[in-house]
Amino acid sequence: MATYEEGSLEAALQAGAEAEEEDVDDDDEGVQEHLKDAVEGTLRLKRMLSQDDEAPEFEELGGKKKKAKIVSERSAEDEAKITQLLTQWALLQDRVTRHVLEGMTGEEMTAMIASGYAPDHFNQWKSPPELVHTHVALTREKVGPGSGAVDTIVAFRARWKLGPETEPVLRKLSHKDLRYVVNRFNGSEFALEELVAQAATAEHEESTATGALPDAPGCAMMGRFGRLELIDPLADCAVFGDADLSFAVKLAKHRTALGHVGRVIATTFETLECLRERYSEIDDTIKTLEDHFAEVFHGVDCTRIAVNENFKGLEGKFGCVYYNFPHAGAVKGFFDGHPCVNWRHENLMRLFFRALRSFMKPGGLVKVSSSKQAVGIRYYYICDGALQSEFQHIETVPFQEWHLSKYNRSYGDKRDAYRRPEKGEGYNVQRAEFDMLYCFKYEPSGNAPGPVKIRMPPKFGVLAACTDGPFKSLVGEGKKALATQLYKRFVTEISGEHVG
Repeated sequence: MATYEEGSLEAALQAGAEAEEEDVDDDDEGVQEHLKDAVEGTLRLKRMLSQDDEAPEFEELGGKKKKAKIVSERSAEDEAKITQLLTQWALLQDRVTRHVLEGMTGEEMTAMIASGYAPDHFNQWKSPPELVHTHVALTREKVGPGSGAVDTIVAFRARWKLGPETEPVLRKLSHKDLRYVVNRFNGSEFALEELVAQAATAEHEESTATGALPDAPGCAMMGRFGRLELIDPLADCAVFGDADLSFAVKLAKHRTALGHVGRVIATTFETLECLRERYSEIDDTIKTLEDHFAEVFHGVDCTRIAVNENFKGLEGKFGCVYYNFPHAGAVKGFFDGHPCVNWRHENLMRLFFRALRSFMKPGGLVKVSSSKQAVGIRYYYICDGALQSEFQHIETVPFQEWHLSKYNRSYGDKRDAYRRPEKGEGYNVQRAEFDMLYCFKYEPSGNAPGPVKIRMPPKFGVLAACTDGPFKSLVGEGKKALATQLYKRFVTEISGEHVG
């Protein structure tokens, strides 16, 4: 799953640019110049899929005939490391495991060789490529504050890599002083000690909600703001992926009760017709939202809002955005953590945050909830995707402590047609105490952050060579047919269309 920045995609785009020049305008879909960064990642991934030199002619998948093939520029040294690992593990012919290793950096492979790690060939639950993929993910997740609860001070120290000696200093600060330090520290202009001294003599700002209780304990007070959802009362906010809109209703009522004048933009990925099949109450829910001056948009792909007409004119308007329990959709026969499908979950988070950049106000908040034990949308994907697009991690709140947590959880798929909360069939597929709310603040530097890093999908040949999941009992034409079907699904999803 090589990232574009690691060589293969940039080489591919360069190799194919001249050959498919006439297709570029179609891919750009008329997006405005200032929004091109918000959709660039999905367009590149779409071209990547359509240019797979191992796939059937792309016409068979409902698109245009491919005109360029992907050219890999992985160094000979990295190729040698991949071959060394596969040889050591007796997996030299395993294309799925090779696909996993191709997504690693040279440094990561060197560390893996030195560690002596090897996948268990006799594991009863996971195949070797799954085990390697999980091992890589867990290794990456060792860096950072962890997937569980993280307060303001821990997140602040992790961001600036401050030593343990700063912990007692920060925890002694009042609300006013801690907020002053957190908002102004940039790692270079002033030393932490200088800012702490300045904070003690700084004037108290009474004109905003953040000035409340200035002498209260700093960390506890700043944590209450997030838990009580005291957001910018003037800014608009958006909710993405809200299956039955029950969370949007709770948010709209919350903002109305606080006297906020900013709008609530509620969105669903499904069409209204699909929602009516699954949720008998959906029309009443929409009416409730409209009674609270919220707007409801259907068929919204959160990674492609730059090409959605409903979002035209909303650039720079969002003060807060919510995405509860994101998921790229299940693929029958595969667990979410399998490398043939897990790239979709990682890309979802990276493309989501990149798409938001053009629509967020500086200082705006983004809140993404997920289980800290999730193997689809891993917490690392959320935090890393945010950081790539200049959204800084400011706190992780246990979901049950959040003021807006009590809403009707749903599956977000066909199961909702017959498993509904009012029928005693509430969402119960994970343990509530593991659910977390990951909170981020948009802090643009003024410089372009560079192309979004996204994970390469498996080539058609990798899918066709897979021997587990839904491919376990398939051979010959049946296996090729399923590989073609999945490949077509991936192309369709990247094009922003709902599948399943």
